[in-house]
Amino acid sequence: CDSVGIDQPEWQLLTSPEEATAFCDKVGYPCLVRPSYVLSGAAMNVAYSEDELKGYLLEAATVSKEHPVVVSKFIEGAREIDVDAVAQRGRVLIKAVSEHVENAGVHSGDATLMLPAQTLTEAEKAEVDKITAKLADALKITGPFNMQLIVKDGTVKVIECNLRASRSCPFSSKVLGVNFIELATRAMMSEEDIPEVEVPTHSDAYIGVKAPMFSFQRLKGADPSLGVEMASTGEVACFGPTKYDAFLKAMMATTMKLPKNNILVSIQDLLREKAIPSLKKLHKLGYTLYGTEKTAAYMQEQGVPVTLLHYKESGQEPCIDDYIYRGEIELVLMFSNQFSQRVLTNYAIRRLAVDYGVPLITNIEVAQLFADSLEATGGVRGEPSGDELDVRSLHEWYE
Repeated sequence: CDSVGIDQPEWQLLTSPEEATAFCDKVGYPCLVRPSYVLSGAAMNVAYSEDELKGYLLEAATVSKEHPVVVSKFIEGAREIDVDAVAQRGRVLIKAVSEHVENAGVHSGDATLMLPAQTLTEAEKAEVDKITAKLADALKITGPFNMQLIVKDGTVKVIECNLRASRSCPFSSKVLGVNFIELATRAMMSEEDIPEVEVPTHSDAYIGVKAPMFSFQRLKGADPSLGVEMASTGEVACFGPTKYDAFLKAMMATTMKLPKNNILVSIQDLLREKAIPSLKKLHKLGYTLYGTEKTAAYMQEQGVPVTLLHYKESGQEPCIDDYIYRGEIELVLMFSNQFSQRVLTNYAIRRLAVDYGVPLITNIEVAQLFADSLEATGGVRGEPSGDELDVRSLHEWYE
């Protein structure tokens, strides 16, 4: 990247805990710790302090010359972009630029993707195009490749490039109406130069949204929360005239039941201000909101009607667990971070929701789009207007 002028977060390959600590002190926390060879983000972690760094280094492996780790600066609040592309001898034949709903920090396999990207400026799109072309040329790529980039404050940085087809490649193929793998095979087998593919214009008429599927109900004790290590076991995709239409259908296609009334909310202090507009929107749509102790107090301060539910260990009524047992909570919104104090209690509530089949959203950007989508589709209390949700199949969109 440096040799061809492509920006990336500061990083270093390190062979001792002392080197890792010195690097993180230099660039500042948080930092991403990645073992020298991983699949699906296994053993990857974001360290927010020196103590966390030391713990993650022990978890990754014995750090040595034989087992180095890559440590890079983790940029908070950045949007993440996926690029699926096919090249021949360093020349890009086709590419698809998707955007994650979640901010950077959620594994791309667990992320909710929107294609085409929805919030990039023209300048940011041009930079993504330039980076894609530069990397393909520098590596003389022939075949499929995938890139992850982050965008913040108008700056685009590469965080990963894989010289293979990604799990989002079939999604990109269907949204654009071009078979990426067929094209990649031709590029690899042909001695003649293949012309760049002209993307069919029908793909401009709709948005594709890919949502992850999880198997937490079958994995006893697993923590149903998202991070840099992949947890999903499948995915679904839906299409619509707007991101709201496509997103809501994708969520429903994951077997998520839309809440009809009661929603439990638990939010870490630093995330509460960001969540308030969406909570006000849900209240306006007719939902009854329940909150954990500090969250309920903050919501009341902000003028959002809420009913307090107590943690089980407090011994007070009404109790969160009882409401979930009785099926009186129909959606749990739980947004925690490294500063959360009730780590085990939060885990227990997430696990209880999954075990009792209650839909659970643990990412604030997903919750924001969920509330926006309910509003945009004209629904009230989980009942979107049938006239508002577009029921056309992908083949109908192609026509």
